[in-house]
Amino acid sequence: MTSNRLVWHMRRAAFALAVILLGGCSSLLPPPPPPDNIYLLDANLPSIPVRSAPATQHQIVLAVGMPRARAGFDTAQMVWVRQAHGLEVYSRNRWADTPARMLAPLLVQTLERSGAFHAVVPTPSAVSATLRLDTEIIRLQQDFSVRPSRVQFTLNAQLIDIGTRRVIASAEFDETENAATEDAYGGVRAANLALERLLVRLAAFCAEHAPPP
Repeated sequence: MTSNRLVWHMRRAAFALAVILLGGCSSLLPPPPPPDNIYLLDANLPSIPVRSAPATQHQIVLAVGMPRARAGFDTAQMVWVRQAHGLEVYSRNRWADTPARMLAPLLVQTLERSGAFHAVVPTPSAVSATLRLDTEIIRLQQDFSVRPSRVQFTLNAQLIDIGTRRVIASAEFDETENAATEDAYGGVRAANLALERLLVRLAAFCAEHAPPP
């Protein structure tokens, strides 16, 4: 056997050995972690009552500002608590986006369906508006210090006259819903039920404090 053929055979043998060793090492590696469970903050809007009397409609345009969130809740992580002042998050469960961003279109849709305004637009918008609704998520958490666990959803709202920059009315809405199961999905379902009631109350608040038609 010539020296060249010997080198060639040695290289083939080394390559085959490397493939075997790599295959053995890969079988020893831990499996990849399962993907995260991703959930939506959503509301069953068809269940929200719609105002049908045209005489009650305010002939004004309402702008809905992008909701804000207090520190600790401006995140896509799902927050839970088991003691006062301590926030924890699920490791493999999260929201599809921050709750504040998911809340924005729901506010617009709910207020449109209320029939209380000539038009409802998100901000920024090219449409000139008379009033603006500003909101802030104060708290959205699953509380495991009680059994069954419960979701606490608190939202602050301000109705502002855009022309004068005056706060016409402000209110804090708080809803609590027991979780059907003691896990993240139970918290999601409870959060969405609480949100439905909160949206109904918020729509009534805006209609009540808007200038008369």
